[in-house]
Amino acid sequence: MKYAVLGAVATAAVSTIGDYLWANVIPHRVVVYWFAHAIVLFATIGGCLGLPSRKPIPGAAGCVVIGCSATLSYWFLQPLLGYAGAMFFLFCGMWLAIGGLTGRILERRDSMQTVAIRSAIAALGSGLGFYAISGIWMPFDPHGWDYLRHLLSWFVAYFPAFAALLYRKTQPL
Repeated sequence: MKYAVLGAVATAAVSTIGDYLWANVIPHRVVVYWFAHAIVLFATIGGCLGLPSRKPIPGAAGCVVIGCSATLSYWFLQPLLGYAGAMFFLFCGMWLAIGGLTGRILERRDSMQTVAIRSAIAALGSGLGFYAISGIWMPFDPHGWDYLRHLLSWFVAYFPAFAALLYRKTQPL
């Protein structure tokens, strides 16, 4: 489980830094920043998922494609589903796609059925985790935010996915 913890911590740190930058530095309506954020965040996720199989670069590249696709999808879904609806839907969808990438390309150790189950657990677990922490931005007062709380909250949101995708019955010591 060390890779799951490492991945969740690294991704939580990147997300927390992103929260700070979005709240204090980055203009919200400039779409190029959405993609820049996606590239950094998903390269982190993919790199961490690729570490156990010694494929961090293919993991990062694959997750960047998934993340940029989710970002583009948000552009279209947000007006229809609202902010929270679009984010929840895409958060689950991206973990399904990342689960396929991890199970079939990076790890190559599971059957399609197992990959689908792991991906669904990752999507459901992290989707519920994301829903549980989604109040971290409210009230909107970035100068009064507790960024340690953000870090811990993001860990809660990401850990179920990393655990579902990277769990092995026998962990090497």
